[in-house]
Amino acid sequence: MDDKELESVIEGILFAMGDSVEPEKIAAAAEVSTEDVVRILDGLSAKYEAEGRGIRLTRLDGAYQMCTSPDIYEYLIRIAKQPKKAVLTETLLETLSIVAYKQPVTKAEIEKIRGVSSDHAVNKLVEYQLVEEVGRMDAPGRPMLFGTTEQFLRSFGVTSLEELPTLSPVVIEEFKHEAEEEAKITMEV
Repeated sequence: MDDKELESVIEGILFAMGDSVEPEKIAAAAEVSTEDVVRILDGLSAKYEAEGRGIRLTRLDGAYQMCTSPDIYEYLIRIAKQPKKAVLTETLLETLSIVAYKQPVTKAEIEKIRGVSSDHAVNKLVEYQLVEEVGRMDAPGRPMLFGTTEQFLRSFGVTSLEELPTLSPVVIEEFKHEAEEEAKITMEV
């Protein structure tokens, strides 16, 4: 293996691993000597530094790790501070609608309605600031009660929960019928 190919292998390994990797492990994977790996690592480190690259190689207790150059930290901070776009999947929308219409509601009540664990969905909705803890139920274990937030109202263009659409009794009966049919199919399987 020539130096250019070994350099490529080492970069790929360090990038993919993310954590620090001992030169001996890289050497074993590439089937070359540890001395060759250390020579290439030192060369890469000097090259990244000299070219003012956005990445650096850091040596940690004899192992090497690819990391970000301190020169670009301010740009990383700007990116990290940008608001993340919340993606509401069908599961999140279903969970959010249960919270909106049944609040205050516990995770156990949400799970009873959905029929599946809702930990992840509720946690995501809290992360997106659409749902928040609004208190504790006066029951054994004092489970958390969840409700919607002002951010929920802003996101859905309503000024109060009273503006949420109401379901007609006919639609509610259709939903109940569909749920009963789904329950029958599940019981048969």
